[in-house]
Amino acid sequence: MGNSFFDRDISWLSFNHRVLHEANDESVPLLERLKFVSIYSSNLDEFYRVRIPMLLSLQRISKKNLSAHFEDKLPQIESVVKGQMKDLGSILTDRIFPQLKKQNIHVIYETSIPDYLVNVCTTFFFNHVAGYIQPVFIEDETKEITIENNKLQILVRLSKKNTEEKLAIVNIPTDYVSRFFYWDDSVSDIRHIIFLDDIIKLNLPYIFSDYSVTDSYSFKITRSAALDLHDEFEGDIAEKIRKELKKRDWGLATRFLYQPGIPLRVLYTLISKLSLTNANMVPGGIYHNLKDIATIPLPENPSLRNEVWNPLTQNLTPSTESIFTVVAQKDIIVHTPYQSYLPVIRFFNEAALDTQVIEIYFTIYRVAKDSMILNSLISAAKNGKKVTVFVELKARFDEANNLDWASKMKEAGIRIIYSIPGLKVHAKIALVKRNEDNRVKYYGLFSTGNFNENTATVYTDHILLTAHPDLVRELELLFIFFPFRVPPQKNTPAKFDHLLVSQFNLQSSFLQLIDQEIIAAKEGIAARITIKLNSLEDQVLINKLYEASNAGVQIQLIVRSICCLIPGVINMSENISISRIVDRYLEHGRIFIFQNRGNPKVFMGSADWMNRSMYYRIEVCFPIYDESIKQQLIQLIDIQLSDTEKAVQLNSELENITKKNENTKIRSQQIIYQLLKG
Repeated sequence: MGNSFFDRDISWLSFNHRVLHEANDESVPLLERLKFVSIYSSNLDEFYRVRIPMLLSLQRISKKNLSAHFEDKLPQIESVVKGQMKDLGSILTDRIFPQLKKQNIHVIYETSIPDYLVNVCTTFFFNHVAGYIQPVFIEDETKEITIENNKLQILVRLSKKNTEEKLAIVNIPTDYVSRFFYWDDSVSDIRHIIFLDDIIKLNLPYIFSDYSVTDSYSFKITRSAALDLHDEFEGDIAEKIRKELKKRDWGLATRFLYQPGIPLRVLYTLISKLSLTNANMVPGGIYHNLKDIATIPLPENPSLRNEVWNPLTQNLTPSTESIFTVVAQKDIIVHTPYQSYLPVIRFFNEAALDTQVIEIYFTIYRVAKDSMILNSLISAAKNGKKVTVFVELKARFDEANNLDWASKMKEAGIRIIYSIPGLKVHAKIALVKRNEDNRVKYYGLFSTGNFNENTATVYTDHILLTAHPDLVRELELLFIFFPFRVPPQKNTPAKFDHLLVSQFNLQSSFLQLIDQEIIAAKEGIAARITIKLNSLEDQVLINKLYEASNAGVQIQLIVRSICCLIPGVINMSENISISRIVDRYLEHGRIFIFQNRGNPKVFMGSADWMNRSMYYRIEVCFPIYDESIKQQLIQLIDIQLSDTEKAVQLNSELENITKKNENTKIRSQQIIYQLLKG
């Protein structure tokens, strides 16, 4: 991207490294540290499924069209990941597992299964594992062997008298058997935990009884998650996606992760037979798919887990009064997961039964598999309401779930609108129309995150329930637009004066808001911009923030993940600071605060400042007009900016610099929970 911007992929790897640091933090309970190892590993798998395929495609473009920066990028990624994997191994072997041992929990890791556990492990193998083992001899296969995405495998070298060495692949059946076996020693009160990988390796002589096992090595293959849609959408898009989903786990290999020590001759044979020539070759540890480590069977012990923070219910809707009556009088905001998601569920539950409700409109991006909200909408349709749902079928990894729900809702009589060619609808919005006193009253629901009651227990998001006439009328305009299923034409006149909607006015509105702060700063008036995002990439908006910094606007950013803006550079970004927060909850809400000459303007919404959000999605950001909600949001952001325990400062070298202070210990998520509880 040049010297004015961090590379987006290296920046993301920096964020994932910050996640790994949380696994190394001794103030975090041991089970929670294992969860951060799991999150790090899962994140990295997705990176190789989503980003690396794109980079490999670019690599195949004619060399003359590629910058030197890009040519160095894949090796740079490989180097960064290699260093992080070394850290990961060290955190487990030198920090977490020894501390578990002090708690009488012995994880057998990178060593042979002790003799006193051999019999119990062999018994477990024959009773629970053997039926799922399906060995494949490489040399016996005349055609190429295809290994499914992210499935654990063992490469086995076999010898037999007077014959050439044979190679075989043995599957590790974690779809059917837990990754970990545990055995409690009642005498010593020790829990022994053994990887399924090691139990299978122990029993390889039984699997290959006609051979001698020379050696064995674990490996896995990561494959591209891209669906081959081309965005033509002639015919049934739902059927196209169903067909493509069946192929996804067998697509282009992007990473071959293997245990070091495989002889080169054997390695090259495997690469050839598995068609891995174009995949990134990544030497790892003995164990892969460490996302499984979150399921390690630890005994019940409160000291191993976080203190329970029950979702708060106070200061939300009264139990006896209709939620529509309450919202008609005053906007309601719900801060998940600190506060209960029940007001959102209730909004749809009441709409399903309320005889005054006549129409409901809703967008789906990622919803729970057992979504209470969608079940409410099905009930609403069966109860005679007119229900319209926009279903985004291109929500990566949620396509199958969305297809299933679309079928159920269609069967119930709900009008289904599918994806728009060339765009994803990422907006999190809902609209209810209700007959009141011979007129139709509108109620809107705007969210910074998905309508998903499961992720609402771990994602920090904000949901606004409002009857503000300007907001709900413009919300109706957007729902009127969706059925046309066509992208807005260039130079489409903005129909939105209050909502900020990408493809219409979102980017231009944010540029205008920044310009207003620049003008104020040049007039000597205190000017400030405070923004919380998941990711920051769009160069147009970053350059405008650089311009604001040079004009003297004070800019504070909280950016959890990708960040392409370089902070703290003289004559470019010296007035910009960036922090990251990684704690027990995933920071997910997007909040935008502009000082506005002492009368702050506050917006929230679904949009990060990513290229995709500006140019390839329909996102909705919305203003906060209720003064008490506005002040509360400003207060929450101020608390996060003061975090010294779980926040790090991002410097101009893309390093995560700790903000820890022995004299002042501020953990923002804990303080926010107590504040809302207050």
